[in-house]
Amino acid sequence: MTDSRIEGWGRTSVMGEELSPDNLEQTPPVLFRGLGRSYGDSSLPTPGSQVVNTTRANRMLALDNATGMLRAEAGLSLLDLHRTLLPRGWFVPVTPGTQFVTLGGAVAADVHGKNHHVDGCFGAHVRRLKMRVADGRVVECGPDLERELFLATVGGMGLTGQILEVEFPMSRIPTPWIWQESERVADIDEYIAKLKEAAAQWPMTVGWIDCLSQGANLGRGILMKGRWAHSHEAPNRFPTEPPNLRFPFEAPPWLLNPLSIKAFNFAFYWKHLPKKREGIVDPFTFFWPLDFVKDWNRMYGRRGFTQYQCVLPNEAGPGAARRFLERLTKRGGASFLCVIKDCGPESAAFLSFPRSGISVALDIPIRSDTQALVDELNEHVLSEGGRIYLAKDTFTRPEHFRAMEHRLPRFLDVREKWDPQHRFRSSQSVRLFGDRE
Repeated sequence: MTDSRIEGWGRTSVMGEELSPDNLEQTPPVLFRGLGRSYGDSSLPTPGSQVVNTTRANRMLALDNATGMLRAEAGLSLLDLHRTLLPRGWFVPVTPGTQFVTLGGAVAADVHGKNHHVDGCFGAHVRRLKMRVADGRVVECGPDLERELFLATVGGMGLTGQILEVEFPMSRIPTPWIWQESERVADIDEYIAKLKEAAAQWPMTVGWIDCLSQGANLGRGILMKGRWAHSHEAPNRFPTEPPNLRFPFEAPPWLLNPLSIKAFNFAFYWKHLPKKREGIVDPFTFFWPLDFVKDWNRMYGRRGFTQYQCVLPNEAGPGAARRFLERLTKRGGASFLCVIKDCGPESAAFLSFPRSGISVALDIPIRSDTQALVDELNEHVLSEGGRIYLAKDTFTRPEHFRAMEHRLPRFLDVREKWDPQHRFRSSQSVRLFGDRE
C-alpha cells in the first residue's frame, strides 16, 4: 500500500492510496486502474478513495487456435498480448492509438481504432466479461447474459464493477505488415470527401490535419489508408519493435505556443513531399506512432494538456468539420495532433462514444482559458448533434454531457441497480454524474 500522486495521461494528478486487488477493503469508494492512459479524470480517484492497480492480473487463460477465441485477465496489456500472439498470426479485432492499455481499460473505454467504420468498437467483439460487482459477487455477463450490466460496463468507464476477465476473438491476419497508401490533401472539404471515399474501399483509414492554417488551407492534411499486407507483398521477416526512447525532460511552459505548433504543422505537412505514397509499413508505425517516444506527455510541461475528442454525425452534413475548425481557429485553439477518422454505426453499449459520422481529436495545452474553450466547443458540438468521448475528457460540464448523451438515463439506472451506493467512483463520475466526493 502506498500513498502517492496519481496522474492521468494529461498529467492532471491527485493524491491516492494504491493497493493490489488482494488488499481491497469493502468500505471506502474504490477505483480500478490499469495503465492510466485515460487523458482526463476517469482514471483518477476521489479524496478518500482506494485505487486498485489491476496490471498484476495479466495472464492469458485460454486460446482456441482454430477460432482465435481468447480468455484473459483484464490487466493484460495490448503490448504483451501482441508480443505473444502477433508472431503467431493473431491481432486484436480493434486497437486504439496506443498499446499501453489493458483489456479492462479497452472495455471500460470501449476503445475504437482506424477500422471503426468496418469493425466497430472493441466492445462489439467481447463475448463474456467476468466481473466483481458492488456487493462482492463475481458474475459473468455478455451480449446474451446479464445484458444490461454488459451494456453499461462496455464504455462505462469502470463505474459498474471490477472487470476480472475478458473473452473475445482475436483476428487472423495474413502477415504482420501493413500495406499503406497516403496522400496530401489541400483543405478540409477535400479531406472529408476523400476520407468518405476511402472508407468505402479500405478497412483502415485515418488522417492528420493542420488545425491552425486558415483560409484556403484550412484543414489541409495527410490521409492514410491501410490493410493487412498479403504474403507476396510483405517482407520475409517479423517487424522490429521501435527503440525504447523517452522524452528527456519536462518541457518549459513557453515551448508550446501557437508559433511553434504552426511551424511543426507546416513541416509535417510538407514532409510528405510526394502527393501520394504507397508501400509496406510495420504495425508499430501504422497503429501506434505515439508509442515510439515514452512519456511524450512531458512535452506539455507541468500544467499538462487535455485531449478534446468529439464525433460529428453524418446528419450534420459534409460541412460539419469545416465549421468545427473555423470555431476552433477563431478561439485560438492550437494542437500538434489533430486526427480525423471515419466512424461507423453506434454501438448498443449505453455510453459507447462513436456514431456514424467523423471523429475529431485534438490535444490542447492547459491554459487559463481552457475551460472556456471546451465550453464553446461543446456548445458547437451540441448544435451539430454530436458528443464527446469520456476517456479523453477533463473539462466538460455535466449539463453539456447530459444534453449530448440521450442514453445516459439508461446507464444511470443500471448503475443504480448494481451499485446503489456508488461504491465504484472516479473524479469524472463526481464531476459529471454528481457522485459525492
